[in-house]
Amino acid sequence: MSTRIKICGITRPSDAKAAVAAGADAVGLVFYKSSPRLVDVATARAIIEELPPFVASVGLFVDAKASEIAMILEHVRLTTLQFHGDESPEECDRYDRPYLKAIRMADGVDLVDVQRRYANAQGLLLDTYQKGRPGGTGQAFDWGRIPQDLHKPWVLAGGLNADNVQEAIARVRPYAVDVSGGVESAPGLKDPLRMQLFCRRVREAG
Repeated sequence: MSTRIKICGITRPSDAKAAVAAGADAVGLVFYKSSPRLVDVATARAIIEELPPFVASVGLFVDAKASEIAMILEHVRLTTLQFHGDESPEECDRYDRPYLKAIRMADGVDLVDVQRRYANAQGLLLDTYQKGRPGGTGQAFDWGRIPQDLHKPWVLAGGLNADNVQEAIARVRPYAVDVSGGVESAPGLKDPLRMQLFCRRVREAG
């Protein structure tokens, strides 16, 4: 089965269009106020209008209030939610929407236990741990820490780019890969050529 591709941190409709043309299966929209990739409701709607059928729109939240998420869901057509903070399983479940639970790979993380706790998640997203930063570190973590007995689909994130994504896929065979900074010319501004190269490298890896 081919590795799926999510390009996260899309901030412009033109970047969404270029991501789809490059071969992305999903685009990520960040609703975290401290992120340089933050989008508002109007921008998110304009981005999603550029998506053809079968390309997923993923909304990223970090310990957001339930009222804020509900408001965004009322106005923005998100396929999937991605919870990138310390949200409990109960908090993730309350929106009756498919979701990914992002796990920052700090020392001592037990992914087998995590997938048991977040039983209703569509999958897990594994990202680099850096104190005080919920994501977007631009750094990879030790892929050897990923156990082989995860039964949920999982997404590899953290420091991926066209230079290392084939090695990552060969080593750990994720269900999908998630890239943001690795295909940018500046924070929040995607580079069409970098997206094309990244997606081509993923497709070549299988």
